[in-house]
Amino acid sequence: MITGAAGFIGSTLGLRLLERGDEVVGVDNLNDYYDVNLKKARLARLQEKEAFEFKHLDIVDRGAMADLFQQHSFDAVMNLAAQAGVRYSIENPAAYIDANLVGFGNILEGCRHGGVKHCVFASSSSVYGANTKLPFSEHDNVDHPVSLYAASKKANELMAHSYSHLYALPCTGLRFFTVYGPWGRPDMALFKFTKGILEDTPIPVFNEGNMVRDFTYIDDIVEGVIRVIDNPAQPDPEWGGDAPDSATSYAPWRVYNIGNNNPVKLMRYIEVLEESLGKKAKLDLLPMQDGDVPATSADTADLSAGVGYKPDTPVEVGIPRFVQWYKEYYGIK
Repeated sequence: MITGAAGFIGSTLGLRLLERGDEVVGVDNLNDYYDVNLKKARLARLQEKEAFEFKHLDIVDRGAMADLFQQHSFDAVMNLAAQAGVRYSIENPAAYIDANLVGFGNILEGCRHGGVKHCVFASSSSVYGANTKLPFSEHDNVDHPVSLYAASKKANELMAHSYSHLYALPCTGLRFFTVYGPWGRPDMALFKFTKGILEDTPIPVFNEGNMVRDFTYIDDIVEGVIRVIDNPAQPDPEWGGDAPDSATSYAPWRVYNIGNNNPVKLMRYIEVLEESLGKKAKLDLLPMQDGDVPATSADTADLSAGVGYKPDTPVEVGIPRFVQWYKEYYGIK
């Protein structure tokens, strides 16, 4: 099962799993946080495959989710359904409480009662919050979130650990670092920047461009996710309560960073986009936004050791691919 199956990561992951011969049940509530037509277009690609079944459900609906887990026997569950976005969590905190906490609780209950062999779930690089030691490591303490979104993702990691401890449910949390690429989210920078440059309107550049991000290409994310799904979390025999490691456990639980481990300055990101579009951007230089952080960088040593994979697509390759998709999707010559 993939929740958030009409989303950016969910739909791309679903396609890859279907192409390798898996049967996939996709769950999505098709909410209007951003363009529903884009979600439906992503979903249409999945619905062309015989082995795909779509359930128009909200993971917050406890009864509907319980019924779904009774109707199906899932080997693995990938929870990507969430209210996304750091900035929106300041405007509408209730949406994050519902989807990211109540919804995930329903997923865990379904996995527990349904005998699921591996529950994988989306966490976020935003859990690192006020941390400034780079690159961010899974072994670092992450108790100082700077947005409710980040707090909800940290809570997911803790909720999953309790289920791993109580019910021996293998759970793996994935801290995604700034995902971009074809079929991406319109609320994210690359989409906004591309639209702005093509329409000749100023693009919002926060912290006056003094930002660094570990931009990670969608295909790299999906490859990492699939390898993790296929390798259920195991108890760490070295784990000890006298010096508890934040990344592993005595229970079958762990967290991984999935990032490119190659931070890029925001202004360089814009530069590559300008080159891809053949057009200069008009910049609206703005102060740092509440809940945001100036830099992210992923330590990917654990992912590499655990599943033998390290994302490596540079923005010079990923951004032109996005631009090509964007022009095709919106019919721009």
